[in-house]
Amino acid sequence: MGLVGTGCSNKQEDINSEKLTVGVVSYGEGAVSIDKYERFKDYIARQTQSIVELEPAYNELQALEQIQRQNWEIVFAPPGLAAIAISKELYTPLFSMEGTSRRQRSLLIVRDEKPIKKIAELANKTVALGILGSATGYYVPLYDLYGLTLAQIRFAPTPKTVLQWLSEGSVDAGALSQTDFELYQREFSTTKFRILHTSRSIPSAVVLLAPTVERNQQQQIQKAMNQAPGDIVADAGYIPTAPVPNYEQFIKIIDKVRPLEAQVKKTPAVLLDQKSTSQ
Repeated sequence: MGLVGTGCSNKQEDINSEKLTVGVVSYGEGAVSIDKYERFKDYIARQTQSIVELEPAYNELQALEQIQRQNWEIVFAPPGLAAIAISKELYTPLFSMEGTSRRQRSLLIVRDEKPIKKIAELANKTVALGILGSATGYYVPLYDLYGLTLAQIRFAPTPKTVLQWLSEGSVDAGALSQTDFELYQREFSTTKFRILHTSRSIPSAVVLLAPTVERNQQQQIQKAMNQAPGDIVADAGYIPTAPVPNYEQFIKIIDKVRPLEAQVKKTPAVLLDQKSTSQ
């Protein structure tokens, strides 16, 4: 990497050719959540002598597209995105993230007065899922619903929308994370919800590094993040001392349900791999 010059060149890109984009997922809360990464961005720029940009995605689908294009060099990735980035796009997990612990799970929620008591009874019902890329809203519930035929799957842009649709009665069940359910259910005081199913545990979110980052710069970024001041680390939400979670089993879950992506938008939605049904 070249050092930043002190002359009066007008070619900023020649002075500092390295550019890093930090990708984060924000559910449209904009400045409230993105502001937490501003000091991290400035810190990494100083430590690596790079131009660093912060780019939010307002749902997992937008983030997935950026990861597939490898437009993001550093990614603060929730589990669903992380699994695909690691297994398919060769991103490297650097640090575990705070806020998504080993106890993070996906829930299938129904209105309490519904007679539905088990997953099998969702056959021929309408179910709300999150957007493609979400572990708790999309991949894990699809795994738990595998084998059923649903009347329809509706895709909610945010976890709060899942509860909104349940409250309105436009869906029979909905999937979202345990954390989001605890956060948003209190906003629907007139509706009593019931947890129909709780998934297996999901690995914590991670900070990822793109395979396009040059090796020396990889080492610079990792060292800088390890040595970052505590307030910057806390705002960015990663834990330098925590072990990086093992994604092997979770990647297998996602690999099992990804073939269903051709069926989930159909009506009815037959949640079986077409290859297995043709055998």
